[in-house]
Amino acid sequence: MTTMWTVRRLMVPAILGVAVLSVTTATTASAAQLAPGAAEKPGPAAHEGSLGPLGPLTDLVIQRLRVSDQVAAAKFGTGLPIDDPAREQQELAAVRQSAVALGISPDTTVSFFQQQITASKMVQRGLFERWTEHPDQAPTSRPDLGTIRTELDQLTTELLQQLVAQQPVLSHEFRCRIDLRLAAATGELLGHLDALHRHALRVALSQTCTGW
Repeated sequence: MTTMWTVRRLMVPAILGVAVLSVTTATTASAAQLAPGAAEKPGPAAHEGSLGPLGPLTDLVIQRLRVSDQVAAAKFGTGLPIDDPAREQQELAAVRQSAVALGISPDTTVSFFQQQITASKMVQRGLFERWTEHPDQAPTSRPDLGTIRTELDQLTTELLQQLVAQQPVLSHEFRCRIDLRLAAATGELLGHLDALHRHALRVALSQTCTGW
């Protein structure tokens, strides 16, 4: 049993490394095949999602982190606090009710969304610090917080749908951890995440594979 577990642990980095190398190679090859002058005709960027069965879930988590940038921009310089305990508790209570209705673990679902909130506040604090130290990098416009919250509510619905759809993967911890590493690594790469958002992504995904 110990030997098999050791082999499995050694397989994870190898599988992950091959997958990430494949993505990097494919991305470079695609760029190299662009015809001369192609950049002069911009169009909608092709969507490149994170790899593996947990890719769609990871992409939604990354999207939520990007919305956190907008939350930070809406609050910066207004005196509005990053922490909003009342709204957070409302969100988590609603998530718990949805989980019960969907037939998935309410405690684990709440834990997952608590990590999304924690990661979001991490991004906001990081951006506040960056913009305070470098005012020239601060946003020059302030997004509407109400509109942003509507987008966050939609992302919550989509994340819940993914948690339901991926129960076969999430409920097998070893398989889940492998698939999650693949999705996170390729999501970071394809999403061009900086250090702040990479760290926040790890926090956001930290409770994904346990408790189901």
